[in-house]
Amino acid sequence: MTTIRREVLTLPAAPLGPDNPLPPLRPLDEAHRIDDRDRADLPRDMARQVDYAPLRSLLPAQVRDGYDRKRAPSGLDALVLENDRLRATVLPALGGRIASLHHKPTDRELLYVNPVLQPANFALNGAWFSGGIEWNIGATGHTTLSCSPVHAARVPAPDGGQMLRLWEWERLRDLPFQVDLWLPDGSDFLYVGARIRNPHERPVPTYWWSNIAVPEDRRVLAPADEAWHFGYERRLRRVPVPEYDGVDRTYPLNSTYAADYFYEVPDDRRRWIAALDADGHGLVQTSTDLLRGRKLFVWGTGPGGRRWQEWLTEPGTGGYCEIQAGLVRTQLEHVKLEAESEVSWLEAYGPLDASPDGDWPTVLRRAEDRLAAALPRADVDAAYDSWRPYADTEPGERLATGSGWGALEVLRAGWKLPGTPFDEDTLGAPQRPWLHLLRAGSLPEPEHHEPPGGTLVARPWRDMLETTAATPLAEYHLGVAQWHGDDRAQAVRSWERGLKSAVDRWPLLRCLAVADQEDGHRERAADRYAEAFDDLCARRTGAAEGGEGWAAVAAALGREAIGALLAVGRTADARTVWERLDAATRARGRFRLAEGELLAADGRHEEARAVFDENFEVADLREGADSIGLLWARLDDAPLPARYDFRMWPGGE
Repeated sequence: MTTIRREVLTLPAAPLGPDNPLPPLRPLDEAHRIDDRDRADLPRDMARQVDYAPLRSLLPAQVRDGYDRKRAPSGLDALVLENDRLRATVLPALGGRIASLHHKPTDRELLYVNPVLQPANFALNGAWFSGGIEWNIGATGHTTLSCSPVHAARVPAPDGGQMLRLWEWERLRDLPFQVDLWLPDGSDFLYVGARIRNPHERPVPTYWWSNIAVPEDRRVLAPADEAWHFGYERRLRRVPVPEYDGVDRTYPLNSTYAADYFYEVPDDRRRWIAALDADGHGLVQTSTDLLRGRKLFVWGTGPGGRRWQEWLTEPGTGGYCEIQAGLVRTQLEHVKLEAESEVSWLEAYGPLDASPDGDWPTVLRRAEDRLAAALPRADVDAAYDSWRPYADTEPGERLATGSGWGALEVLRAGWKLPGTPFDEDTLGAPQRPWLHLLRAGSLPEPEHHEPPGGTLVARPWRDMLETTAATPLAEYHLGVAQWHGDDRAQAVRSWERGLKSAVDRWPLLRCLAVADQEDGHRERAADRYAEAFDDLCARRTGAAEGGEGWAAVAAALGREAIGALLAVGRTADARTVWERLDAATRARGRFRLAEGELLAADGRHEEARAVFDENFEVADLREGADSIGLLWARLDDAPLPARYDFRMWPGGE
């Protein structure tokens, strides 16, 4: 019979560190945007969904950029779901990621298993790691829950055994979701029942892609003769499958540059995708028809793609690609989830043996025949029908605890969400001031000049902020909520009102500096950043100067201030900010790069060039970022050294 047990997975891991305490008033440089020239040729439904509710802000989530690249052996809590055929290892503290799916009769690992835990800047809010199967909900990109805990518990399974339920509150869209995992006795397939609910009285945009990392020395099969190609040059175009531009792109190692291939699966075809090695062994994922999209992501064989592969794991480790399944054709789209409704589907993951060699129609036919023999399409539909009555079953033994944000929202709105309880005992320190606002109508002041915590920005919370006492802290949070609601003029007025009586001025000054930057007032933004950093240093001296929180806020504000001052040519002022950071912060790769930029701005090119010889590493380098290459090009005519080459497209710096 299927068992679920706790286990500790030990591997080299870099700690996540503290979150960035500054509110993310702008999204990170998000790669999933298409060139306007490509919109005219899109199918009507795709064009509508590409334009529907694009993400303008990460709020209320915070950026996770406190990690580094110093790994040490660490124990990760794992939940192992196992029958006599398969063993699935789940990491509840890391978004419920399936880290491993092992087929016991053949002793084969079906996924790409990362031997290390190395956060990198790929998620919508920063920290993400590669490998396994991840559940992406929220908006275009890797979920903000990539490195966050989710709730987990045992639940009765449809076959009389037990399921592992994962659930959380997705904060970008304010939606609860669940993922139910079970292994029927004797089954070679892991079943995954997924559900997203909209308890609101209005439609809400939603998004889902299941991302599956597999070794890249595979051929990827999906039932399609066309795909939408999307690269880091941000052009979307329809291309033939399997061969495009004279190359068979279904072999990941045949591509030079990183790219997405979103397969155009015909409406009448079964939904599936597989990755098979040269001997015809590998993984297949299939689902009920609602999960219509299928995708291949490749890193490519170019120097940038290979460097990213090393960056996410360690040299000498085999590379990976991703096969994926989503609610729509591409990851550039969002879906409207109607008021007080839900969407659900079933996925299945298991081994597939079929020859990958031959012409495309023959290869697909053979693979579909083998899949039909191993797991008929009707059986997937039947499994979904059998699971649905169990989706509302209340969890039994709790196996892991997620965040308290769902509990706070349930307390506020009184929602009933059978099957996914968000209990009051999960409320913690991050929710405490907002619970006080909900119950007492006021926001408590932080102790000892501590930085303000995150802001809740949904309309009901904004309404509460508008009616509470107009303290500087309340005006700060209200301005952040107004900014999120695209009421930017009112946000500036709130921050300016708060500034008149604020003791701690830096949080409000920083918000006003961002507003100035957005409005093109770069000199005023630089002035406000400099004043904010001065005020922060004064407050920090009188508070817990050595605390992790203060170091994080100094690093975050200092980084923004340096950039704003350099942008208007105030190099001396930018250097003053850099010199006031503590030594540990200045030693981080991000600030070694800033030092190089300061030296270059001073005309000290040889000293700036020497910084590169010290082999610094920018731990939170953003996917698609070109800052390192651009600085190098100012300093040296030689090719960019391989260790600094993260360029993801032809001609990219």
